[in-house]
Amino acid sequence: MNEANRYPADAVFEGGGVKGIGLAGAIAVAEEKGYRWENVAGTSAGAIVAALLAAGYSGLELKGIMQELDYNNFKDAGLIDRIPLAGPLVSLIFEKGIYEGNFFEGWIRSLLLKKNVKTFGDLIVDKYKEDEKYRFKLRVIASDISLGRMLVLPQDIAGYGTRPEDLDVADAVRMSMSIPFFFEPVRLKNSVTNQQSYIVDGGILSNFPVWLFDSEGAAPEWPTIGFKLVEPEEEQQTPHDIRGPVSMLAAMFSTMMGAHDARYIKDENFVRTIPIPTLGVGTTEFNITREKSEALYASGRQAGEKFFSTWNFNNYVEKYRRGKTQIGRGERLR
Repeated sequence: MNEANRYPADAVFEGGGVKGIGLAGAIAVAEEKGYRWENVAGTSAGAIVAALLAAGYSGLELKGIMQELDYNNFKDAGLIDRIPLAGPLVSLIFEKGIYEGNFFEGWIRSLLLKKNVKTFGDLIVDKYKEDEKYRFKLRVIASDISLGRMLVLPQDIAGYGTRPEDLDVADAVRMSMSIPFFFEPVRLKNSVTNQQSYIVDGGILSNFPVWLFDSEGAAPEWPTIGFKLVEPEEEQQTPHDIRGPVSMLAAMFSTMMGAHDARYIKDENFVRTIPIPTLGVGTTEFNITREKSEALYASGRQAGEKFFSTWNFNNYVEKYRRGKTQIGRGERLR
């Protein structure tokens, strides 16, 4: 399809660890239907997907990247972690996390560099470069647990003494995917106050920020489409197999995220959301089989096809936006 004939849209991707493979399937369908992404945002696994899309990867390319990856490599244990029996506990006490996160950071950085993306300065949208809210194509959610606040990156990095355009994209995504206890948090020093903050997974504060590109103003010119990972009811009841400290912490985080995801979503947000069944795959199921990976991708495709078979943006605007305090962009409508 000619680029001029494609439909503009913003996209927001929910976090979910390994389950993020399903996002790639739904993205591929959206692109096949003719959508092109103006701005993208995400949390944790959603931040990974959003960053790669912002860099220029397609949904089809994401499929190959995410399905060929050996997720076990994410469990990169340091010297302390390798201490028999006590290693994970000692690592938690002294390093605040069991795994280093270095493999992931190197992996995502190499993929971004292949598209000539290093800092957020490489992701400035020229036509909106004077608009502080929308000038960057990518938005990443992380959590500063030292200050107890959500971070929307790159904009919020300014409060730590760094220019948003200078923030390394791989660093930001590493912050967003730092599952508490599982990965070591990112230590971020504020160059203004000289204080150090611990930054972890954005999902503990906002795992599905579908509201992120909304603002007061006229009815939107194009939609924000949410990509949400959902659990079938019968799978939500499946007990976690807890065998030790690692599986216990994984179960704790999965339970927390499950409760977060089950929170009520307003109709006006849900109707613009593609719910992707995750088939019982766990957030930290890094030993996922190729068969499960294929099934997750197919689940995403099926969810995308179902959503676009009924989606009508004009009807959405008429029902949820017109005649109210509208959601739009002011001088930049969508």
